[in-house]
Amino acid sequence: MTNINPNSTILQKIAALDINIDSSKQLKLIEQIVESGELGQKALLDLLVNRCIIDNRGVDILDGLIYEFLYFKSLEHIKKKLNSYFRLGLIELNSSLKLNYQPLQNLLIVHDFKAADKLTQSYLCSLAGLDKNSKRQWLYFTDIFAIPSEDLYIIDKLWRLYSRGKFGFSIQRSIWLSNNCSWEKLWFTIGWKNNGILCRYPSDFIWNIDAPSGHLPLFNQLRGVQVISALFNHNAWNQ
Repeated sequence: MTNINPNSTILQKIAALDINIDSSKQLKLIEQIVESGELGQKALLDLLVNRCIIDNRGVDILDGLIYEFLYFKSLEHIKKKLNSYFRLGLIELNSSLKLNYQPLQNLLIVHDFKAADKLTQSYLCSLAGLDKNSKRQWLYFTDIFAIPSEDLYIIDKLWRLYSRGKFGFSIQRSIWLSNNCSWEKLWFTIGWKNNGILCRYPSDFIWNIDAPSGHLPLFNQLRGVQVISALFNHNAWNQ
């Protein structure tokens, strides 16, 4: 009977991760590798370090998946190494940004999506020029154009990266475009309507990774679609 080398099996799975397969297959492979124990977890960490630090590739959803499973499910000493390499998370925030998005990154890393959503709304208001003392803490469609592209892009990237590519304004926009810009189809697809009735905040929304794609972050569609339409037409998505 031939003995199967566990190291060889792990390396085959690691190699399969780095080819062009969809995220659901990547997710299953990563789960298997993490569950295989220390050898697999170390191999995943090495892959992440090689991709993000040594090769300095642009961080993408695969990196977010690896990071998530190592952060939540790896052995303690592997997690310590992960945190030593990525002390602040996967994204090194540019000093040219208008605001400090590290608190958002921290919340998204631990999947505190409810708090991250609330903070995101606060960021958008600040970027649009509304301070905390403003009587108005919601956006008009004309406010959207004041939001810098770089900042909106990084907020969206943080959401996408730490949600397996499920959440983010660009994800919502993609769903909207794929449904011929139908708002009703968008609300239904991302779960903002139940039985034809708009969901109530916060109890009707899903605050975990099992929510439908595009479910988060929220946007106040009760005020009409002009604001979210302006967001979906922002220059940030032309990068």
